[in-house]
Amino acid sequence: MAITAPTKTSDSQFSGFLSPEKAAPYFDEAAKSSVVQRLTRKVPLGINGQNIPVVTGKMSAGWVSEGGQKPSSNASVGLKTIKPEKIAAIAVVSAEVVRANPANYMGLLRPQIAEAFALAFDAAALYDKGPDGAAGGGPFDTFINQTTKQIELGTATQANGGIHADIVAGLKALVDDGKKLRGFALDDRVEPTLLSAVDSTGRPIYVDTPLDETAAAVRPGRLIGRPSFMSEGVGEDTPAGAGTKYVLGFGGDWSQAVWGAVGGISYDVSTQATVTINGTLVSLWEHNLVAIRAEAEYGFLVNDPEAFVRYTETTA
Repeated sequence: MAITAPTKTSDSQFSGFLSPEKAAPYFDEAAKSSVVQRLTRKVPLGINGQNIPVVTGKMSAGWVSEGGQKPSSNASVGLKTIKPEKIAAIAVVSAEVVRANPANYMGLLRPQIAEAFALAFDAAALYDKGPDGAAGGGPFDTFINQTTKQIELGTATQANGGIHADIVAGLKALVDDGKKLRGFALDDRVEPTLLSAVDSTGRPIYVDTPLDETAAAVRPGRLIGRPSFMSEGVGEDTPAGAGTKYVLGFGGDWSQAVWGAVGGISYDVSTQATVTINGTLVSLWEHNLVAIRAEAEYGFLVNDPEAFVRYTETTA
């Protein structure tokens, strides 16, 4: 969220924490990691980007008779470029917060920044969302929601297979187009629906992971025999291309997308710079403030958006 004022030790969020002993943040939610990064391959990425070879034509072979002429064939490749794009965040706190560290605020700041970067990456990779959260402002040239394939969950009656049939309909849409279904990215909202769904023999179509994984922010599982990752923020209300639908997730061939990073998240601290706070430039030195700036460079490329299918439901 936008900065409206620097964080101070007098802020109400720190009330009750300024005691001689501080407990660990036992009730803090698990930091959310990127669902897209869990499903797709990471490739090396330099500061100038990376050219990725893409096969555009495959070799073919033919049967020949004894002494007959052997057929000739040729494979062709093309290049697609994945470019790094910068993501950043600045936190501003008072020098007193740095010294007192109420509620271990400074210790919590780093994982919260990493979580913010992961959520922003998924929003851009899935829906082309930019800094303001609106679709169409994302940094990447390609994204998953560019697919035209869409299946609405709840279309098939229980007598005709129910949710299991709907999931398989997405598989059929991909197979009919010569694509593969290798995994799913799912929103938390679809979990109750999947847990109550069974196939034609009464077996559950979604199998979650062992108990020690259920508290994770990104929860792995299996759906119709394919790996899936479920998390908050994967779904979206009426994004472009989905009509008046709510997107609950995507299935597809995740080998058709790659991501990369130029190094990791870099942090630097300043007490001398000026920072925009509530629309006004503020001198950190003059107000005894400390700014923590985090930056990272990510790249993302979808070779074929039609290798994915969008699962939706009709919103009320």
